[in-house]
Amino acid sequence: MKRQRFINVIWLSLFAILPVILMQNCYSQTVVGLDNWYNHETNAKTGKPFHYLWNDIEFSGYSRWGEIFTARGARITTVARPDAKALKKINIYIIVDPDTTSESSSPNYINPEEIAVIRKWVQDGGVLAVLANDGPNCEFTHLNKLMSEFGMTYNHVTLHPVTGKNFEMGASTDFPDHPLFKGVKKIYIKEVSDINLSGTAKAILTENGKVLMAENKFGKGYVFAIGDPWIYNEYMDHDRLPESFENRKAAGNLTDLLLSYAKKDKVKPK
Repeated sequence: MKRQRFINVIWLSLFAILPVILMQNCYSQTVVGLDNWYNHETNAKTGKPFHYLWNDIEFSGYSRWGEIFTARGARITTVARPDAKALKKINIYIIVDPDTTSESSSPNYINPEEIAVIRKWVQDGGVLAVLANDGPNCEFTHLNKLMSEFGMTYNHVTLHPVTGKNFEMGASTDFPDHPLFKGVKKIYIKEVSDINLSGTAKAILTENGKVLMAENKFGKGYVFAIGDPWIYNEYMDHDRLPESFENRKAAGNLTDLLLSYAKKDKVKPK
């Protein structure tokens, strides 16, 4: 009888503790949201969204970067219009290559209301990563209105042009002492715009006086910027790139950097 009573107490205790454990897990898992509002291209053949998305497994996608995040225990999701409700559910927000009119018949431009929401979200502890593109391939006018809030704006240029398979034209090898380049000797960046800095924004990677990567610890949050989609599937591994390039290692470092700044207790359980 005493044994049964003891077992019952144990079971009751487990039932009482289990919801707390589950709740803690909800709070501790970092949620990474990838934009599909400003970048909203549709595949002409399938009619489905593609290009720089988690579920795009072709060269054009970010499925491999998504796998790096999930391997580190994060949860990946896709974000439509970034209003306060949507951003409240994520810790890291990634914006990639906002559409031009050549990519979408009616692009969703970044507007003042959304800029205010994103700015406040970062100031309160959100982590924003913006991977733009080079001059002809990215909508800079509205994107720069957002980025100017964080002391960074993109120039409408194309650096690191690469002809054919001459991959060395896109090589970067001279790195500062920064966590992004830990253990990395060489990366590939093809056709990138450079970045103007102001305020507290700082350069991460500079070449010939041009800032290719930058960051800003803004309020309680953090902002990372590069003028290229950079680590999409085509140039993550060595499907095309020679073995000497270490984009995957750099992508892992970038992932760790963003996760290190994420405020894990910011996202509330659904």
